[in-house]
Amino acid sequence: MGYRIVVAGATGNVGREMLNILAEREFPADEIAVLASSRSVGEEADYGETGRKLKIQNIEHFDPTGWDMALFAIGSDATKIYAPKFAAAGCVVIDNSSLYRMDPDVPLIVPEVNPEAIDGYTARNIIANPNCSTAQMVVALKPLHDAAGIKRVVVATYQSVSGAGKAGMDELFEQSRNIFVGDSAEPKKFTKQIAFNVIPHIDSFLDDGSTKEEWKMVVETKKILDPKVKVVATCVRVPVFVGHSEAVHVEFEREISAEQAQDILRESPGVMLVDKREDGGYVTPVECVGDYATFISRVREDSTVENGLAFWCVSDNLRKGAALNAVQIAELLGRRHLKKG
Repeated sequence: MGYRIVVAGATGNVGREMLNILAEREFPADEIAVLASSRSVGEEADYGETGRKLKIQNIEHFDPTGWDMALFAIGSDATKIYAPKFAAAGCVVIDNSSLYRMDPDVPLIVPEVNPEAIDGYTARNIIANPNCSTAQMVVALKPLHDAAGIKRVVVATYQSVSGAGKAGMDELFEQSRNIFVGDSAEPKKFTKQIAFNVIPHIDSFLDDGSTKEEWKMVVETKKILDPKVKVVATCVRVPVFVGHSEAVHVEFEREISAEQAQDILRESPGVMLVDKREDGGYVTPVECVGDYATFISRVREDSTVENGLAFWCVSDNLRKGAALNAVQIAELLGRRHLKKG
């Protein structure tokens, strides 16, 4: 017997990717319900490349009783309404929004990093999926932390417009086209022109001058990896459609060489080391799209601090940064607790 699984937000970028990945990984689902708002009711969603079509249902009228898990990709406002209802009905919610990430009663999970933390899901029947930029970074940091103990992380992100949803992708496309033909490129979704530009501003500003996206990377890394690790982030939106990149500088408690780090990362779950010191011997966002891995390149020693390393980290933000991680959480929940399929 397999699972009865719900995908909420099935018409959005992440929801569609969740369906693709469930199909690709042959998740043991006996039944799948796809939900969205009332304006999408009656439309159909593809179940990956299986040829199977799933009819969109209205989340407002859906009864979650008897369903095992729900993958939510509906944003914080809608999650605040529906997650408690699903959880109370016995359907475990795996939430992609930021709403529950820092709730002490909700585990925040990256399966390659802290799988044991999922055991706490019973407190609320809700599990949180981390921020896209955090997820890929901690996959790379975890094995290095185990080897040499991380003291401090300094990260600058290069985040694609798909992190801002379909509206962000549309704005990059339309602005690029308009600039080529001499039309206006006024920003709508972003605070400044994104085409042929970079914007050092993601989410709202906080009192200390950081943005909420930067704050998320700090507090989520601590919750997932180790509360003692110090983190500072600068998050930047770049004119790339899919795939987040990060320049990561790490200070360790113990000595670790670039060669040792490469050997560790080469064998680490979820990591693909591509690090040739030659033209093109590294991964860029274009190459990571559609892949499950977190790619690491440019591993080198940082001589400005004791026991320092720097590396380049790239991943498909719609996959490991969102949909893939959610499906991996569902698989982990099944293996450790629900044990169907």
